[in-house]
Amino acid sequence: MSKQPSLSQLRAFAAVAEYLHFRDAAASIGTSQPALSGAVAALEETLGVQLVERTTRRVLLTAAGERIAGRTRSVLDAVGELMEEAEAARAPFTGVLRLGVIPTVAPYLLPTVLRLVHVRYPALDLQVHEEQTSSLLEGLTGGRLDLLLLAVPLGMPGVTELPLFDEDFAVVAPQGHWLAGRQAIPREALREMDLLLLDEGHCLRDQALDICREAGRPGGVPVTTTAAGLSTLVQLVAGGLGVTLLPRTALLVETGRNDQLSTGYFADPAPSRRIALAMRGGTARAEEFTTFAAALREALRPLPVRVLDTEDAENVTDGADVMVNADAGRA
Repeated sequence: MSKQPSLSQLRAFAAVAEYLHFRDAAASIGTSQPALSGAVAALEETLGVQLVERTTRRVLLTAAGERIAGRTRSVLDAVGELMEEAEAARAPFTGVLRLGVIPTVAPYLLPTVLRLVHVRYPALDLQVHEEQTSSLLEGLTGGRLDLLLLAVPLGMPGVTELPLFDEDFAVVAPQGHWLAGRQAIPREALREMDLLLLDEGHCLRDQALDICREAGRPGGVPVTTTAAGLSTLVQLVAGGLGVTLLPRTALLVETGRNDQLSTGYFADPAPSRRIALAMRGGTARAEEFTTFAAALREALRPLPVRVLDTEDAENVTDGADVMVNADAGRA
């Protein structure tokens, strides 16, 4: 049998490919420079190709080195995932959990999530990444992230959704606006609103556009002003530039201390969105994540949302087959 590269050789080469400097690469993986150089040379001998060009001033990758560097990183990532999966199987709720969260959820739900982890799962090393939906899904399917907290349905094969709750949207308007403080607002009122939206790429923007289309708003929503986040959006509303739609979980944080804003509520059934956890289908941590979802549902009950019973939520699994009421929005 021909010789196989060792993990230490692959780690050494991956470090050199990243830093293009032997001293910095050796420091990054906690080894000596001679040991690193020897490991790279041994890998070159095993593979039968030159990977690195060494000069007195700089380090360069050969054409073969450029090609193999990417594959080396993938192999090391896969080995890392294997070790994490084995650790999770030995002791659930320990080790690292890389949680991705969308920006229109993170500020409002993370306090509950962090409290739950601190009290119930103290051995869990929770690492939070706030990104837009497309980036989160890329991170999940590529192995960079373990679990997502975001709006569904995703309709993505290979991604399993664990629904948590539904929440209504409310109208945020400046004081004195004809919708300020109103109850039972008909959806048709959306046809006449000067609606302010988030920038493209935010799922909440897409949800607002869907709600407007359902309300029969002609010609879509003309957008003259957008914002990168909900905090900026409500400041634009307070300044009289228009009104916006906020999920109920965001109301207290974004409007509670601003006396220039007023909230109006839709008549039932109000437009709403569904929030869920999402994981890779077939992950070895599926049981752990399902248990975590059940615990999170209970922790979320004090919030102004409609928490799903665990039995109902578990009827929705693979993202390719999810069917949700149109009012729940989309990611």
